[in-house]
Amino acid sequence: MNDETQKRLITILASGIAYVLAGRLADKLIKEPEVRGVKDDVKEALLKAGFSLVSTVVASLIIRRVVGSRWGS
Repeated sequence: MNDETQKRLITILASGIAYVLAGRLADKLIKEPEVRGVKDDVKEALLKAGFSLVSTVVASLIIRRVVGSRWGS
């Protein structure tokens, strides 16, 4: 499997992982105030960035293990 295909698979898998994590955990971690302010937007942005980072690393590990075990890399 070439690098471009691996990058695409990592991006797709990372997006799915981030979607699941954000959907299940964001509501529990961020309490919605009646009126949102800049502070609330910053919290949400940092949370989403963290999910994106973690999901990309997890997706990369998964893809590289699958590719390594199948193709002997």
